[in-house]
Amino acid sequence: MIPTKKFLKEFKEFALKGNVMELAIAVIIGGAFQGIITAFTDDFINPIINSIGGAEIGGRFEIFNTGQYIEYGAFITAVINFLIMAFVIFLLMKAVNKILSLGHKKEETAPLTRKCPYCYGEIDIKATKCMHCASDVSDSAQG
Repeated sequence: MIPTKKFLKEFKEFALKGNVMELAIAVIIGGAFQGIITAFTDDFINPIINSIGGAEIGGRFEIFNTGQYIEYGAFITAVINFLIMAFVIFLLMKAVNKILSLGHKKEETAPLTRKCPYCYGEIDIKATKCMHCASDVSDSAQG
């Protein structure tokens, strides 16, 4: 007998967690954005490349007169799409990280050590005597 109630409860908890929902939204938006990038590549990038030196990015060639073709143009288009998507995602992540880091100002930490005014040895900030030269380094003796 399969414990369906427990299984369904676990699946519901998993599916409704914030990370899973965010991932689902990201995949949907990414798919829609991919359509925009593909249209941009097909309508703007490919014609520009095709006009340079008469090269044709939508090309293909036949393999040994068999009726089979290698679609090198489609592959080049897919590579261009990938590079554009990777660059845009990189820029978006940089912007998100910058926005997220604005709220977290770096806290200035007080120094844990100081220099002895007599021997310039490194001593604890709370020390009243230098452990190197045994001089009195209380706050009144600092100068």
